[in-house]
Amino acid sequence: MRGRTALAVRTFTPGTPAPGGAAGAPPVLLVHGFGSDGDSDWVGTGIVRALTEAGRVVVVPDLPGHGDSPAPSAAAGAAAPALVAGLLAALDEAGAGGTFDAVGYSLGARLLWEFPEAAPGRLRRAVLGGLSPVEPFEAVDVEALRRAVADGTEPADPFTSAIAGLVRAHGDRAAGLALCVEGLRSTPFAPRGWAGATPPVFVVGEDDVMVRGIERIVDLVGGAELTTVPGGHHDALTGPEFRRTVLEALAR
Repeated sequence: MRGRTALAVRTFTPGTPAPGGAAGAPPVLLVHGFGSDGDSDWVGTGIVRALTEAGRVVVVPDLPGHGDSPAPSAAAGAAAPALVAGLLAALDEAGAGGTFDAVGYSLGARLLWEFPEAAPGRLRRAVLGGLSPVEPFEAVDVEALRRAVADGTEPADPFTSAIAGLVRAHGDRAAGLALCVEGLRSTPFAPRGWAGATPPVFVVGEDDVMVRGIERIVDLVGGAELTTVPGGHHDALTGPEFRRTVLEALAR
């Protein structure tokens, strides 16, 4: 069903739980990556189905400017604290106002890192997939990105040009996604440590250049696990190994 928050949210409930399923387990929040949406990252990959078949309630929001959610009105609405607050509000409205488990991929994983401090005691277990150890959007020339979206002027910087191409591929959603880049750039990922009671499970693709150096982040968390699955940044999420890791991590 659709939520009534500023974010488009779908809640999936189990049918007949499998024998030995997760009756009484908290709901699972799934947070997608930049330029994607909840349907592509979680429904299309079979992860929602696998979780509901295991007896879990699953909450799947679309981030601002993504999927069916409206674009942010300004870059401040897409800064990391605002995105985290929006996700927590979406959870509350979906009826998941207590503890929850969560899985995030890429940008979703970066946002989940903030949850233990933003909502102390609520996040039980977390799986962080495809997490970049640095803030990639810090290297974006924001003014050049704005021009690229507004009138097609190609940025001279190759990285900004690549981001502009990704953003413009979304047609009339491009301006909103550019605001998301600007907002995230203003609040870069700079982890000092994990504030949660339970260490997260990190999952990376063996061919994913975006996660190089992830060991530095894993080392910030005593007892954290790092699992490597086949694939690069985009296809690691779609494979059965990623799905199996999620199920195993959240069933503990």
